[in-house]
Amino acid sequence: MKIALEEVQRIAHLAHLRLSGDEAEKLRGQLDQILGYIDKLDELSTEGVEPAAGGMIGPGPPMREDSVAGTLSTEDALANAPESGRGHFKVPKVIP
Repeated sequence: MKIALEEVQRIAHLAHLRLSGDEAEKLRGQLDQILGYIDKLDELSTEGVEPAAGGMIGPGPPMREDSVAGTLSTEDALANAPESGRGHFKVPKVIP
């Protein structure tokens, strides 16, 4: 599959890249090569192969049951805070 230079320039624009003519041509060649490899995958016979979903084969990792647990009191949550006041963490101002 051949990719047009205009498509490469559009992709570069979307990626906020500024490419020289040589760089765009080099990228076009690389994208052509990648798309060529993808075209090769179309040649494979997948008859009788079950589709996979999520990239995992077999059962997933063991999962624990969700359960309701107790929460920290305000005092416990703020116990190790460098600064607190009126039931909240105090943090330095980051927006001028």
